[in-house]
Amino acid sequence: MAKAPVLTPQADDFPRWYQDLIAKAELADNGPVRGSMVIRPYGYGLWERMQAEMDARIKETGTQNAYFPLLIPQSYLAKEADHVEGFAPELAVVTHGGGKELEEPAVVRPTSEMIINDYFSKWVQSYRDLPLLINQWANVVRWELRPRLFLRTSEFLWQEGHTAHATYEDARDFAAHIHRQVYEDFMVNVLGMDVVPGRKTAKERFAGAINTLTLEGMMGDGKALQMATSHELGQNFAKAFNTRYLSKEGKQELVWQTSWGSTTRMIGALVMMHGDDNGLRVPPRLAQIQAVVLAIKGDEAVLAKVREIGDRLKAAGVRVHVDDRTDVPFGRRAVDWELKGVPVRVEVGPRDLENGTAMLARRIPGGKEPVAIDALVELLPTVLEEDQALLLKQSRERRESRTSEVSTIQAAVEAAVAGGWARIPWAELGEQGEAELAEHSVTVRCLVAEDGSVPDADDAPGNVAVVARAY
Repeated sequence: MAKAPVLTPQADDFPRWYQDLIAKAELADNGPVRGSMVIRPYGYGLWERMQAEMDARIKETGTQNAYFPLLIPQSYLAKEADHVEGFAPELAVVTHGGGKELEEPAVVRPTSEMIINDYFSKWVQSYRDLPLLINQWANVVRWELRPRLFLRTSEFLWQEGHTAHATYEDARDFAAHIHRQVYEDFMVNVLGMDVVPGRKTAKERFAGAINTLTLEGMMGDGKALQMATSHELGQNFAKAFNTRYLSKEGKQELVWQTSWGSTTRMIGALVMMHGDDNGLRVPPRLAQIQAVVLAIKGDEAVLAKVREIGDRLKAAGVRVHVDDRTDVPFGRRAVDWELKGVPVRVEVGPRDLENGTAMLARRIPGGKEPVAIDALVELLPTVLEEDQALLLKQSRERRESRTSEVSTIQAAVEAAVAGGWARIPWAELGEQGEAELAEHSVTVRCLVAEDGSVPDADDAPGNVAVVARAY
């Protein structure tokens, strides 16, 4: 009898494969409250690496980290009508505290525009206080009816940036800078993910914003996933919270604002974009463990050598883990590391030691080959960079091969239902066509210009709508 696969094959049942991989790679478990999740150490390690990379990019913009309360007075939400309407179905509300009914219910943070703007209105007095650039790393709660680990959970982790500027142009340019130089740079150059930068339609725009910029990625099954967004808020929240500054000319002016965020959803994207039937494939620049050195048997000479190799690789700047658990069968350990997607395995046994070689297993392209132990320190950085580039290439080739150029709504629906994306002129689609797509569970993921750039307006000549089914 054929041995049962460790994971449900993607081609048989992609959602089941996803759930299998989340569990068997030890990324997360379902929490005790429906829609919540427990992020396990290996999954949280991925998030920590994502945090570190993005936090450095965010701080390069001059933005500083802060922290705001989890509980927000319910009355705050009513101050910006579009915002409260957009979030109302997802709110979790605290009505009792300390055994008593609260005088005013408190909303568990779904996003922080409301409370941050309350404090911006206190902190901004003069043009000298601008721009005010704040980010926070936090959790949020949005009550989810159809939860799926990392992709849609009632509580998730994220960063949310909030800024105030003296002019519309400053706010617009800052939102665009975050979109491309922080988010897109991180996703392409660290996550190895091909993403499409674009502009959301009015229907898909963030509640309370005048413009939303997005990055959309194609997952392994051809569906789209919104990866991160950056919003121009205009003066909507400034009016609601009376956030004004004294200009150089001595006039009281309303500020212009942005907000922007990315979440633990990116871990789900990592699984679905790069994973295969053997497990995760973690981009080397992201991986908390870039190379694992495995002792095949508990021979003292072997154990000494794997520890020596680990020390040499670590000294060369490789993030390395030595697996000398020889009381656990080698095959089981190899499968576990493959499931976790560690880019490189260096396997050493008594015979390898005699030959002065180690077996090098590369997770991303696959395959094994013997290499001289003395060559590992010089070889591995090159191998890791090659494999990083390969992931990006594969994700781009998938998107390009599964994206159709169409001219009718019917053709766009057919492409999306078949497991791909479609590009259709926005002039041919429009808001009416967008509504027709929705009847087939197909959405406009973003608008792009003919040359692939981000358009300046929803109705700019030549705009193209990228449409797909999405998570």
